[in-house]
Amino acid sequence: AFADAIARHRPHVVGLMEVSTIDIDLTALGLPVTYHVDFLAELNQALASRHLHYRGAGQEQNFEAAPLPGIRLVDRDVLLVDAHRVRVGDDVVARTYTTNLGPVAPGVSLSRGFVSVPIEVEGEHYRVTSTHPEANLAGIDLGLLRAAQIQELVAVIGKARHAIIMGDLNDLAGSPMYQVLLNAGFTDVWAALKPSTDGFTCCHASNLTNDRIPDQRIDYIFARGLGRHAD
Repeated sequence: AFADAIARHRPHVVGLMEVSTIDIDLTALGLPVTYHVDFLAELNQALASRHLHYRGAGQEQNFEAAPLPGIRLVDRDVLLVDAHRVRVGDDVVARTYTTNLGPVAPGVSLSRGFVSVPIEVEGEHYRVTSTHPEANLAGIDLGLLRAAQIQELVAVIGKARHAIIMGDLNDLAGSPMYQVLLNAGFTDVWAALKPSTDGFTCCHASNLTNDRIPDQRIDYIFARGLGRHAD
């Protein structure tokens, strides 16, 4: 589905969050269960099969969880660019935030981060960033943590004239995190271009039956220096 959407719209840049590698091997427990999936490898294969030439411009590992023997999850943020239309600069920044939750359960330590990449498209320069700040946990509002993480990101982006931030930001319009972005000169692209449409993206049923109607907008593109009708 992702590959079909990319083929349909042909974006210069694709920001990916929750890019997981999952490994399960329960044979040591006497169970004939082994499973491996790498979301990035599968997406790259699907893109290649459609003759789309996207390549990784940067990636960052958020966290690795091993809650039980034989079970391991790695979570990453990744930026892909159209290899034929986009030139990637040298100043790629990919790292975790300095402020994170850390250990939350045996074998699980939560850290979040970002990938920020300078690119050139048709002679114009941009800094494009993909990020996934921390979500609320066990009913605890972590809005101030998200604001601190995004404040760090804004400092990394600095005064780049043309800048784009995209991601599952895990927060709502009007939150402290949202205000940090507005104060840094960024515009909520959806709110600017489609103010009469809610644009809800969250949340689906945990079992993916799609029997829950999304009622929140927590996935965003923010832009600075592109103009209201920028593509």
